[in-house]
Formats: sequence, structure tokens, C-alpha cells
Amino acid sequence: MTMNFNGVTIIFNVADIERTRKFYGEFLGIEFERHEDEDAGAFLMAKIGTEVDLMVFKGDPKPGNTPNVVFGLADGGIDTVIARLAAAGVEIVTPVSHAPDGWFADFRDPDGQIVSFYQSAEVPRALT
Repeated sequence: MTMNFNGVTIIFNVADIERTRKFYGEFLGIEFERHEDEDAGAFLMAKIGTEVDLMVFKGDPKPGNTPNVVFGLADGGIDTVIARLAAAGVEIVTPVSHAPDGWFADFRDPDGQIVSFYQSAEVPRALT
């Protein structure tokens, strides 16, 4: 199965998003934009180069649950991709769920790492 990715997002779960904004701005020169989502609440987003997004959500930061690596599905089809993984015996950690402006799902790779997919709400969730 070939997938067309449109970038990678690295997501940090942090205790205080404003503290994180200040730290990364002051020490790494990363300027975040603040966003509000009805379901996710406030979050930060920054573009790193042309292909990588860095996002920050308020959460419970513990080693092993952050950062998260998220592959963007350019053509959509997240329902189809997750169904294929599940049928192959891959552990689905989070089924397809709502995310800001789209959908996401988490699965475990062969080493037990959690990896995610995200797709925009503007592309179809299923592929034929």
C-alpha cells in the first residue's frame, strides 16, 4: 500500500502552553501561533521548515506519551488505512477520532511506539 504524505507533525503535550511558548521562543527562536478549537481547546502551532509542523497541547507530559509523531495523509483515507492496519493485527491505540480541522488515529509500531495519522476534514475518510 502506497500512501502520499503531506508532512509530519510533532506534538508536545505540556502542562502550560504559555510557558512552552515563551521557552521555545526565547531559546530556540520558534514563534508559535495560538489557535482555539471547540473540542481541543487552546493550542500552539509553528512551522519548522517546509514539511514539519510543531504543535503544543495542554496535557499530561510524561516520558513515553510525548512528543508524538503524526504523519499527514495528503489524500485522506484514514478509515481505510486504519482498517487495513487492524486487519493485519496492528494494535490500534486510538480509533479514528475528531481532531482540529480533521481526523486522527494512533497505532503501535513493531517496537511499541505510538505513531499517528492525521487527515484534513476536506479529503475523504475512505479510499476505494
